[in-house]
Amino acid sequence: MSLKLPINIHNIKGFLAAREGEALYHLAAEASSLGPSLEVGSYCGKSTIYLASACKLTDRVLFAVDHHRGSEEHQPGEEYHDPDLFDKNTQLMDSFRTFRENIRAAHLENWVVPIVAPSAVAARCWNTPLGLVFIDGGHSLEAAMTDYRSWSRHIVPGGYLAIHDIFPDPADGGQAPYEIYKMALASAQFELVEMVDTLGILRRI
Repeated sequence: MSLKLPINIHNIKGFLAAREGEALYHLAAEASSLGPSLEVGSYCGKSTIYLASACKLTDRVLFAVDHHRGSEEHQPGEEYHDPDLFDKNTQLMDSFRTFRENIRAAHLENWVVPIVAPSAVAARCWNTPLGLVFIDGGHSLEAAMTDYRSWSRHIVPGGYLAIHDIFPDPADGGQAPYEIYKMALASAQFELVEMVDTLGILRRI
C-alpha cells in the first residue's frame, strides 16, 4: 500500500521518525477492519496525521488523547521545551492550537476526535473496543504505566499495541516505554510483530 499523506509531514513539529510514521500508517490501515484507533500523546499532530490518513481510507476515526500541556521534557528549562508552544498568558505549555491547525491543514478533521484530557481521565469511562492503541505519552514510569494499564485492555483480539521510544540500552534514552513493552510481553496477552527503529509493534493474542 502506497503512503498517501495530505500534507508535508516534515513541516509538522514532532519526534517521530519517517520510518516509524510509515509503519504506523500501514498498521492503522490494517487495524481499521478490527475497530477504531487511539493514540495517547498527540503533541502537534505528526503521528495523528499518519494514523488518521490511514483511518480515512476506510472511514474509521482516530481518537487522539492528549492534555496538550506537554510532558516533563517539554516544560520550561527542559531539553525539549519549545517556546513557540508556551502560552505566556497562562504560563503553561499548550500544543492544542498548533495540533488543531495541523489537522485542519491536512483536511482530517472528520477522521480525528481530539480528547483533551489526561490519559487516565479519558479512560475512566471508556467502553469502545479498539483495533489499535499507540502509546507515545509522558515518559515517566508512572505516566507510561498509566497509559498502558488504561488502554491496552481495550484492544480486541488480533488488534495492535504500538509503543514509541523503546530503548533497551539506558544510554540511548529513557526506560519507561521499554518497561511497559516488557510488561506487555510478560503478560502473555501480546506477541511481538516487529520493531521499527524505536517503535515496538505488538499484537493482542
